Amino acid sequence: MTSDGDIREKLAKLERLFAQGATPGERAAAGAARDRLQARLDVGTADDADPEIELQYSLPDVWSVRIFVALCRKHGVRPYRYPRQRRTTVMVRARQAGFERTVAAEFRTLYGEVTAYFDETVNHLIADAMKSDGNDETLEQRQLPK
Repeated sequence: MTSDGDIREKLAKLERLFAQGATPGERAAAGAARDRLQARLDVGTADDADPEIELQYSLPDVWSVRIFVALCRKHGVRPYRYPRQRRTTVMVRARQAGFERTVAAEFRTLYGEVTAYFDETVNHLIADAMKSDGNDETLEQRQLPK
């Protein structure tokens, strides 16, 4: 992870960029980056009291495991699994509040997008390739008055 001094240095650069931004887009991007770095700086001091603990996540499928592990590694957290644990169980050792705020929140967003994409793709395949609506009701159930 980056040190406090590195974050403060980047924050100072972003402050200058925000003040000198030529276009509204540059100022908005610099402001958003500045806010993220400031939040990381605040989190670093708040997390010192929060000890690292072992967290267990049971995920619904292999796609979610792959996304979760990639996000953990991106944020510098080492995911692992004990012998004989299911393939959909992932263990991490981290500060719970910070982990939930960063990795778990980003995972929920990405997993929602992947699920929506898979749902859209499956519906398209059923409608176009199979010429069906994919409804699981039988013909008799459709004809019954409700």
